[in-house]
Amino acid sequence: MNDKELAQKIVELVGGTENIVSVRHCATRLRIVVSNKDAIRVKEVETLDKVKGSFFNSGQYQIILGTGLVNRIHDEVIKITGNGDANGEKKEDVVYGNKFQRMIRMFSDVFVPIIPVLVATGLFMGLRGLLTQEAVLSVFGLTPSSIPQELLTFTQILTDTAFSFLPALVCWSTFRNFGGSPVIGIVLGLMLVNPSLPSAYDVGSGAVQPLTFFGIIPVIGYQGSVLPAFAAGIIGAKFEKWLRKHVPDAIDLIITPFITLLVGIVLALFVLGPILHYVEQGVLFVVENLLFLPMGLGGLLYGCFGQLLGIFGIHHILNFLEISMLAQDGWNYLNPIGTCGNVAQAGAVLAVAIKAVSNKTKQVAYPSCLSALLGITEPAVFGVNLRFLKPFIMAMIGGGVGGFLSSNLHLKATGMSITGIPGTLLYLNEQLPLYILVNVISFAVAFILTWMFGFNKTMEAKNS
Repeated sequence: MNDKELAQKIVELVGGTENIVSVRHCATRLRIVVSNKDAIRVKEVETLDKVKGSFFNSGQYQIILGTGLVNRIHDEVIKITGNGDANGEKKEDVVYGNKFQRMIRMFSDVFVPIIPVLVATGLFMGLRGLLTQEAVLSVFGLTPSSIPQELLTFTQILTDTAFSFLPALVCWSTFRNFGGSPVIGIVLGLMLVNPSLPSAYDVGSGAVQPLTFFGIIPVIGYQGSVLPAFAAGIIGAKFEKWLRKHVPDAIDLIITPFITLLVGIVLALFVLGPILHYVEQGVLFVVENLLFLPMGLGGLLYGCFGQLLGIFGIHHILNFLEISMLAQDGWNYLNPIGTCGNVAQAGAVLAVAIKAVSNKTKQVAYPSCLSALLGITEPAVFGVNLRFLKPFIMAMIGGGVGGFLSSNLHLKATGMSITGIPGTLLYLNEQLPLYILVNVISFAVAFILTWMFGFNKTMEAKNS
């Protein structure tokens, strides 16, 4: 079955084009909002070739396809339905989930499109860390001082650009999601990091002082900040849409962008920025202090219970935290702990695969183990571990043990959004052996506990 045929079959099994409200995707899942979820033929969807599972969460029917494939199938579905929700337009008569779930989904819709760029940046950081290590250079008879300054500058371009202009990326995606003009969003975001403003990094280090307007309002650039750009993007996009309805067509081209940018930057610099910048700093302070609780307690708690976030559909809130951490000091403290949870799911599902009697269970579990080791846990979680429940609990324990060790070993990643085996690219420095160690332990603990206590033939018979 080729991509076009798979897309056509998915559209048919979710109730046809008339039942589809909007179609989006994240890194691994096709996410469809439908008018009537009872029209979805779930079992038939899950038996389709290349479909690794599905579930309904936060008002969306989510079909697990995997990286790469999900992008192609999304494009094919859009060709069939003509409804990609590309500009953030939604049918307001269909609303799923409570306010909190809708808020998390909003965060997801904004941040998911910019994650690939940040993943690439993280890999550049890891590669730069590897190539500038003294131990690596010594193999070629070189020292850090041997590296040409021009080459170091080139590597800085690769590693610093995305985070230096992060508000532009956030504003672009927010405008796009809320129905504004993405190009206006880009310019508004660039205004927040204009070189004429004191850099947030320089202000934070004490090298320069912020500009002071009206004697009381501090104004700085917002390099590396997320919330000010996010809020400015929401207000700017909605304001632009309002203007489009009230400004005469003859002058819309001139007036609407002008007023949108003027109002947006005034609000962002003088109202939203000063307030939300401190809010953002406060959130990061709280999260990092929880992670750094003494004796690895923070890592234990997050490694164990953080795995529940994906089940409740609120794991995308972590994107904001990871992006903010990386933008502030170049390190991601959540990734190594979260990775342990993913690898633990792989250990648990492998134990199920080996012990299972049913060929159907084995056919789902074995590929799910490999998928989880590559950082895609949905097949393992929703297809096997959560279905039998106990394996999921054992994976939580394994993730908690790994998180505990990660915290005590002070592991930190250079990027985000890749875990497991691909995640090694974020630790191409002196941390790599420790990263491998904690993940092997997480895998082993989850595997052994599932083998001994978490799965048996009786459980399989009841769930068959």
